[in-house]
Amino acid sequence: MKVLQVINSLGIGGAEKLIVDSILCSAGTGCEVDVLLLNGKDTNFKSVLQQHGVRVFSLGKENNIYNPLLIGKLIPLLEKYEVVHVHLFPAQYWVAIATLFLKKKPRLITTEHNTTNRRRDIWGFKWVDRFVYKRYDRVVAISPQTKQALTDYINDIEIRTILNGVNIKQFQIAKPYPEKEFLNRNGHNVSIIQVAGFRNQKDQDTVIKAVAQLPANYHLFLVGDGPRRRICEEMVRELNMVERIHFLGLREDIPELLKSADIVVMSSHWEGFGLAAVEGMAAGKPVVASDVSGLAEIVRNYGLLFKTGDAHALALLIERLSEDAEFYEEVASRCAIRACDFDLNKMVGEYGQLYKELC
Repeated sequence: MKVLQVINSLGIGGAEKLIVDSILCSAGTGCEVDVLLLNGKDTNFKSVLQQHGVRVFSLGKENNIYNPLLIGKLIPLLEKYEVVHVHLFPAQYWVAIATLFLKKKPRLITTEHNTTNRRRDIWGFKWVDRFVYKRYDRVVAISPQTKQALTDYINDIEIRTILNGVNIKQFQIAKPYPEKEFLNRNGHNVSIIQVAGFRNQKDQDTVIKAVAQLPANYHLFLVGDGPRRRICEEMVRELNMVERIHFLGLREDIPELLKSADIVVMSSHWEGFGLAAVEGMAAGKPVVASDVSGLAEIVRNYGLLFKTGDAHALALLIERLSEDAEFYEEVASRCAIRACDFDLNKMVGEYGQLYKELC
């Protein structure tokens, strides 16, 4: 079975990471999976796929992904595949429109990765979105909350839920770095880590403010990059926290970094799922997350939740975890158990079954 996965680019987001992990996990399942990028700029994720023999095509390295002229480039490529699986806007739009011009339309799947987006707040987009989603043979949501949000927005499409998955074993067996190699960490310091792009969706600001309220032996490590990184760096300078808050940029050693930290934080304004929270749990760490739909359902009753934007509440939870060893171990143990509910193999199996249903 020939399957084409289409996405805007292979940048630094959770959806992109999920695609890479799932394709590598699906090797030997009988599906021949290629990847098509609207913007084929060279990235680490792209290199990883190519190194594993996955064919990655692109419509151009410097394309503006919002250019509707990309539709014309898609047309001759889509008809070569039995199943086309699309992720994220605007790829969802361009593929749906391109298939209007095909003699033989492939079976179409799209995965919804978030509980909200800006289009849902703009008058008129609802009708365009309804047309686009109805072009797909299957619409998949990554969580029950994502499904409910899309159902509330467009109530006459059928949506299936397939939970996101994580390569649990990769995080379980990762080795922590020696203390002297993990920046300023030593036996007297407490290390907090958040792995997230610096975008409006994420809320590094609250974590920074929380650590500013804690004693000097608390250090924060922020992994990722994005348009809001400079804003956060300026905030750190204004708070005189440069020595305690560390910007690690894009990293390939996420499992090792999570294993090396004491506490994992996932602070977001909204989430479709919260992949980074599951990764922290799989690493055996206590996870503290903002109480938002899509993320709270993963963490509640296992990790700890705080009200979105409440830096003081977050600081208190971090402090309690660091000072109460029994409480720390209890939360970390619950999180490790919870991570097993989101095994990548289960997700890949469900998508494989979905592809077979369509062909």
